[in-house]
Amino acid sequence: MSTNTTDNVRKVTTSRLVEMKARGEKISMLTAYDYTMAKLIDRAGIDVILVGDSASNVMAGNITTLPITLDQMIYHAKSVMKGTRRALVVVDLPFGSYQGNSKEALASAIRIMKESHAEAVKMEGGAEIRESIERILCAGIPVMGHLGLTPQSINKFGTYNVRAREKDEAEKLVSDARMLEQIGCFAIVLEKIPAELARQVAGSLTIPVIGIGAGGGTDGQVLVMHDMLGMNDGFSPRFLRKYANIGEVVNNAVGRYIEDVKSGDFPTVEESY
Repeated sequence: MSTNTTDNVRKVTTSRLVEMKARGEKISMLTAYDYTMAKLIDRAGIDVILVGDSASNVMAGNITTLPITLDQMIYHAKSVMKGTRRALVVVDLPFGSYQGNSKEALASAIRIMKESHAEAVKMEGGAEIRESIERILCAGIPVMGHLGLTPQSINKFGTYNVRAREKDEAEKLVSDARMLEQIGCFAIVLEKIPAELARQVAGSLTIPVIGIGAGGGTDGQVLVMHDMLGMNDGFSPRFLRKYANIGEVVNNAVGRYIEDVKSGDFPTVEESY
């Protein structure tokens, strides 16, 4: 569904995402962790930029998202905000900054908002973190929920397999999604769950539901930028569509540079002062 030029340059807000869902316009969302890439994808017209705790994997080289700290997330968020004009910027609250202590959760969210100037936070979990979500919402901070496969709980799951295949887990997911909408979350991410379940959840809520590995029946899609640009070798889950092979481009460019330096071809007279 196309939108007019004025709409395309209008700042994306939490309320605008609800408007987009209401008129059937799909929401595009990608991760970013630095100024340069945020500026590029914002200029391309992305609706939402997620400063994901996936920075732990793709930026810091960790196996899971668990090691990244609140200070590190704030650093990445500040960098992204400097390069963003149109997109709504959402920041993951990292593992350990909100679970089990609603006062600490609020303090973490306030730090992100004040120090990075970001516009919302994202939190993984349902009923078990309700108190933390409600406390943050009461402070006027927008919250995006995240259900299904929640990478911060990977040690509990023990696997990255599809979640909510069984009846009990599916019913809990539906209940949690309704609860997140009821207490005031502005959107929900559903990760790696059956497509039909995701479609049903999206159809039953008035707030946007963004999918990743959750089929095409959601109100939008999110991918990790490094994955969709082909920068993450060896990661090819079914839900991932690679739109470029930047890894190969970089490898070839660096190879040519090395050859030119070693042969003395770079720099030339024209490239010297």
